[in-house]
Parts: sequence; structure tokens; C-alpha cells
Amino acid sequence: MKTKNLKPRNNYLNKLLQFKDIETIKVITGIRRCGKSKLIHLFIEDLKKQNISSDNIIYINFESLEFDFITNYKIFYDYVKNKITNKDRYYLFFDEMHKVTHWEKAVNSFRVDFNVDIYLTGSNANLLSSDISSLIAGRYVEIKMLPLSYKEFIEFHNITKNENSFQAYLKYGGFPSIVELGFNQDRVNDVLEGIYNTVILKDVLEQNDIKDGALLQKIVRFVSDNIGNVTSPNSIAGSLVSNKQMVHNKKKKPARSTVENYIGALEKAYIFYQAQRYDVKGKELLKSLEKYYIVDVGMRNMLLGYRDVDRGHILENIIFLELLRRDYKVKIGKVGEKEVDFIAEKANDKIYIQVSETLGDQEILERELMPLLAIADNYEKWIITNDKTFVESYEGIKVKNTIDWLCE
Repeated sequence: MKTKNLKPRNNYLNKLLQFKDIETIKVITGIRRCGKSKLIHLFIEDLKKQNISSDNIIYINFESLEFDFITNYKIFYDYVKNKITNKDRYYLFFDEMHKVTHWEKAVNSFRVDFNVDIYLTGSNANLLSSDISSLIAGRYVEIKMLPLSYKEFIEFHNITKNENSFQAYLKYGGFPSIVELGFNQDRVNDVLEGIYNTVILKDVLEQNDIKDGALLQKIVRFVSDNIGNVTSPNSIAGSLVSNKQMVHNKKKKPARSTVENYIGALEKAYIFYQAQRYDVKGKELLKSLEKYYIVDVGMRNMLLGYRDVDRGHILENIIFLELLRRDYKVKIGKVGEKEVDFIAEKANDKIYIQVSETLGDQEILERELMPLLAIADNYEKWIITNDKTFVESYEGIKVKNTIDWLCE
């Protein structure tokens, strides 16, 4: 890989640096082409600046034919063992590790046998399935990577924070590889389609028992079209029939379990993220009617076309992903018959958030305030809106401008 002019991903690089030289295995996960390999190379460049010898840095990209002969853990172990020639610390980087059968046995052995600091990447959550992770349980930390945030988007494109650049972000999304294309819709769509097809082939079809690829594609489009809407595998199956989206005009409703498995496979490939619903007053997770969000709105636009009527749900999707980037766990809130768009939680921090494109209408403002005012606890409550307003709060509920918040 060319390491010249690598653009920084400081949010993720800092996380790696926090765990440097700690025995914990660092596992970087995320959809293909979101920047995992480049993050590794940024980290390697940082190591070299610390005068760590290149001889003590071992990098293997299992997508490369150069390493096609490494098919199982024994070959893998012997290859790396022969590269370790002294007792100094070695830094091991393994890209797309899932291609090696029982890789975890070799990785665990490296940790036990040598003075090493280990970093892995994977584009499918099967990398850390229960069978595999049991061998390295308690010995790894997962660093979850996403495409570019809006703040990174303007930095990568070298453009200004303003409404025009935000509209470009909503339209083209945040995959790093589109940066060199400028804002050419046809070329961007070609690249996004290539990423999407690769993910579907390598990380969904090849990694799972998917027998009906056409049904899978229908589900992708349906879920993409319903980001931010309450749904379930059963309702998706029913909608595919009622909307005549079934393959070959079949009228038979696909089994709930099939739809559930296919959506699970798409989640494992990091195309979709699920947000569960939480009863704020009852203080319990609800077992049905989740919401799904897509990993990149540019990919959604490539699949469905850019439609101005979807701006509210696209905005909600952007906010959801940004909360994940900031290490929040995100749920949907139910307050009686009302809904709070997001409950964002991490250690000693909880925020209730409503997302609204505008608050310019009194009826809209009251609708957004009501669920937040119905929550009795003292955690922070926000409304995030595209409006630029001098009003900073309503009855203690903070109002934040979308672009300003995304660039904090």
C-alpha cells in the first residue's frame, strides 16, 4: 500500500495508541473500504517515527495474492515465527484475518510465545463469533470503524463547514475512496456500487448460508428505504409481498426466520446497524419493532436515488452514526405512546435526543418537546436541528445545530 499522503483518522488512531504495547489484542472491525487498512498504515508510520525498526513490524494483508499460500493456522504460525528473529518487541498486523482457517489458534500462540503487540482487521462480525472469541476471550478489544464523519469529510475534501458541504455529505456519504473523485455523481456511484457488490459477495454471501441472493437484494433495498422506521423481520416479509417486491412475482411470503437470518448477515457485514427500543418508564428493552440504520447515506442514495422527501430520516441516520463514533450505545426510547429518537449512553453519561430538520413551526416544536418533557430523570435532553437559532434551550432542553454539533 502507498503510505504517502495518508489522511489522518485521529479519532481511531488515538484509540489504537491508547492500547499500544498492552497485551490486549486490538481488533479493528467495520465495513470494507471504510479505512481499516489505511488506519493500520497510519499507525505503522507512527511506530517508525518512534524509531521502531521496520524489521520488527510484520504486516500481512490476506487479500493479497502474495499471502495466498497461508490457508491455515499452522502455515500462518510458521510463517510469522520465521520472521521473528530477536527478542525485541514485534508489532504484528493482520488484515482481513478471516481468510485463514482457525487463525485464532495462531494468534493466541503468538501472544503466548513471543514478545508481540497484535492488531487485526475484519470486515465481518464472524471474525469475533463465539467459537473464535472464546479462545481469546478477555484478551482483545474491538475498535469499531465507520466511514468518514462530516467533520472528517470536510477535512478530507479540504472544504469549509457550511450548508453546501453538509448537503454534499448527505448526498455522497463518507467512504474515503470517493474523495479523489470530487463531486461527480456518476463516478461516485460507480465506486459505491463496487464497494456494495464486493461486500455483498465476500462478506454476506460467502460468509453465510444465503440461498436466495435475489431476496437478499430486495431486503437490502427495503431496509434502506425504511431507515429510521420501526420494523421487524415479520413486517419486512409481509411488506415485500404486499408491495410486489418478491422475486419472480412470487406471492408466497418468505419465512420470518429467513428474513431475520438475512438481516443478521447484513448486520454482520456492517451494512446495517440495529437500534433496539427501550421503555423509559418501564426500564426494559422491548423485544420487537427495532429500527435499522445504514452504514453510509451515500450507499443508500446509490441504491435508491437521492430523494429530498427522505431528508428527515437521512438526518436521523447521520446523527445515529455520529453517536456510535463517539462511543455511545444507542437505543430508541418509548415514553408511553410517544417516542424519543435516541437514548445515547456510555459510562456515567446518558442523553435523550430528538432529531428534527426544523423547529420553525410551533406544532413541530411542541411535538419534539413532549416526549422529552415526559421523562422525569435529570439526564441531559437535546433537540438536534438544522435550524440556526439564538434560542439555546426550551424548558431546560438544549437545542443544538446539526452542523455545529457534528463538528464539535
